[in-house]
Order: sequence, then structure tokens, then C-alpha cells
Amino acid sequence: MEKELTQTDFLPFCKPDISEDAIAAVAQVLRSGWLTAGPKTAEFEQRFREHIGCRHAIATSSGTAALHLAIAALGIGEGDEVITSSLTFCATAHVIVHERATPVFVDVRASDYNIDPDAVRARITPRTKAVMPVHIAGHSCAMPEIMELAREHNLCVVEDAAHAVGTRCHDRSIGTIGDATAFSFYATKNITTAEGGMLTTNDDGIAERARLLSQHGIDRDAWHRTTEHGSWYYEVRAAGYKYNMSDVQAALGLDQLNRLEDFIAKRGQLAARYTERLRDVPEITTPKEAPELRHAWHLYIIALDTDALSINRNQFIAALQERKIGTSVHFIPLHLQPYYRDAYGYQPGDLPVTESVYEGIVSLPLYTQMTNDDVDYVAQAVCEVVTRHRK
Repeated sequence: MEKELTQTDFLPFCKPDISEDAIAAVAQVLRSGWLTAGPKTAEFEQRFREHIGCRHAIATSSGTAALHLAIAALGIGEGDEVITSSLTFCATAHVIVHERATPVFVDVRASDYNIDPDAVRARITPRTKAVMPVHIAGHSCAMPEIMELAREHNLCVVEDAAHAVGTRCHDRSIGTIGDATAFSFYATKNITTAEGGMLTTNDDGIAERARLLSQHGIDRDAWHRTTEHGSWYYEVRAAGYKYNMSDVQAALGLDQLNRLEDFIAKRGQLAARYTERLRDVPEITTPKEAPELRHAWHLYIIALDTDALSINRNQFIAALQERKIGTSVHFIPLHLQPYYRDAYGYQPGDLPVTESVYEGIVSLPLYTQMTNDDVDYVAQAVCEVVTRHRK
């Protein structure tokens, strides 16, 4: 490093970037007298649809809700299998279980931590109804290969894009490739509505069914029923859910969406600086960005070669915490979690690549309000810990 860097305050793992314009927009909604799903939600859906380039966008109360709607709208249910990654948050598999289908976990690729198409192919059975790729950290899965497999076996593709707003694959935006795609706008994500999500699809039937299910299965939403041209009468056509977004969230989302491209550019710049500072440390593998993709850089995940160190990953994280640096791990594999292990009979060793990846990965701080000095401090601390514990 060119200079000695110090850190007096704790450097968090993530931090939302909320503008004064966003605060004013939320306040305007609060004063408007209309708080739930209404004109701002409709505007957010339209703007998101235009930004992604998809036919339909349905704003939801969470990314999990969007993913659940996708599974339900596709008619996936009891007796069906959905192939997905184990290296993901539990919501990915929970929505499959909620519809009484069976999650089938397969290995990831060591190169990008995304689902391995060859592993998917090996687990397809007559019961397989869908594949659910998870775009880890904002790096696209191998969508051309996955879509080819889906066409070959007549499978649905539901993309878990919780990390991937703004990600592209071969010049196509994530959200326009599979049958349905679920985005998350949780507080830690590249754009946030505090809680919230979006379901996108190019299929009119999926969109119609998902929209119906998102509002209790009622054929008219509350906004239309209570406007001057609406009617008090409604019909319940399905046993739906309460998954709509509010106008308060949408007002925040609109401002965040306006800033998305700037956010991604800043995250990419910070990620490149991390890589420049860490690329020559042999005990660390830095993330890569394939030339045919655009990485959204939701996360910056390094992989430790723990065999070359005298400490394990947990001790490495503790050493960074002592230096006032927050980190995380994405994720504890689902097939090792007690519920999925016990319910579906998974055991350690079933997914060797996933388990090997998990043992060494650490997500470093990455958010738009970080400075170059912040990145340099984290990189310096990483190098110091590795040097001190190098075998």
C-alpha cells in the first residue's frame, strides 16, 4: 500500500444510499392520502418494465413474494421437482416447498458460484417441472445453456435475480430471459424499497395469474375499486396472497431506479479497485466478470485458500471485525441446513463443489457510499491478516 490507513469507526458490510429527493418523494406520498398500491406503484412497474425491457412487471412486498408468485403462477405443485442451487438464501427453496413441490439441489461452478448446467442436466427426471437459477452476487448464470436445457426437456425457467437488478447476459437484461424472474429490493440490495420486490415476465398468462394471486385472488385491486370510476363489487377467483407493494415503497423505488446505472458504475469501480489491490495475494481468489456479461456487483466475494493459512474462514472474519470491518458469507448451503437435510435426506458430501466453495468465501464491504480509502483500508487489512497467518 502507498500509505498507512487507519479506521476509527466501524465500516459496515452494507449501507443503503437514500437521496433527499427520495425522502421528499416518500413524504409527498404520505401527505397524499393514498399509501397502499396505487399510482406510484403503477408508475414504478411501468418504469421498471421499460428499464429492463420486459413485457410485464408486477411490484410485490418482497423478493420472496415475487418468487412465490412465479412458482404459483406457473402451476408448479405437489409431485413436481424444481432444480436449483444450494448456495443461496433459504427463500429460494422455501417458495418451492410452500407450493408442495420438491427442491432438488445441485452443485455450482467453482468459477462463479452459479448453478452448473451439467449438474442440472444430470438431475432432470420425469418429475422435473422447472429450473431455478440464482444469479449470485450480480453475476449472471449460464443462461444460454440453461435455456437450451429447458427447451430440450420442456421445463420452465424461474430466475432468482435477488442480486441481479441491472445484470446482463449476452446483451439481454436479466428479467427478460426466463419464463419469470424475481428481483429483490431489500435494504441491502443494489436498489431498495426497504422491503419489496418485482416479478417480470414476457408471458401474458403468467402475468395475469401472478397479478391475480398478488391481491388475494381478487379480480380488481383496491385502487380501481375506490376511485371515482371504480365499483364496490369484486370477485375472488383464487386463494391468493397479500403480496402487493405500497406507494410509499414505490416512491422510494422510483428514485432508486433513476440512480441504478450510477450505482452499478460506482460498485464496478470499487470492485475493480478491490481486485487491483488483492489480485497478487496467492491465498485469495478474487471474483471475475465474464466479457459477455455485465456484473451488477451486488457483492464482492473473495475465496480464501484456507489450506495455505493457519486460520480458518471464521477466524479470518473475526480478525477483520477486530479491525472494524463488517463482512458476511453468501451463503450457508441449504442442503446442510437442518430443515432441508432432515426433510429431504441430504448429507455433507452430496454437493462437493458447493461445500468447498462455502468453506472459503467471504463477502467484503461493498456499497456506493464507500470511498477509495475505505476499499484500500479493507484490502490492506485482508493482506495483513493473510500475511500474518500464511503457512
